[in-house]
Amino acid sequence: MIERFSEPPGQGAGYTVTMRGLVLMCSIGIRRREREQKQRVRFSVDLVATRAAAFPGDDRRRVINYEKVVAAIREIARSGHIDLCEGFAERVCTVCLADPRVERVRVWVEKLDVFSDAEGVGAMLERTRPADKLG
Repeated sequence: MIERFSEPPGQGAGYTVTMRGLVLMCSIGIRRREREQKQRVRFSVDLVATRAAAFPGDDRRRVINYEKVVAAIREIARSGHIDLCEGFAERVCTVCLADPRVERVRVWVEKLDVFSDAEGVGAMLERTRPADKLG
């Protein structure tokens, strides 16, 4: 189950961009079979805007671009083998936090074909931009 970010009490409205359920063939895992054969991996991302970017309205320059997030995930997947879902998620978090409009990011990376009786297994990482780096 994917749980959304929630604002602390009294913090007011925010702006979150989401990308759900991108499925790619990836070389990921520590087992020999996983190193030799790509497998289906599902990605989901929540990006919470900084206060300065919280109300983009119709100004496209202020909007967090989910196309760039999808492109970055595809590029990471093409870059070669990654041992752990956590390592893949960390790379995605780093790319997302490179956008100065992003304050927090949550990334899910799930291998879909590991267990026949489970929808997926993997990891979720959450990272927050340090307070001294907020825009």
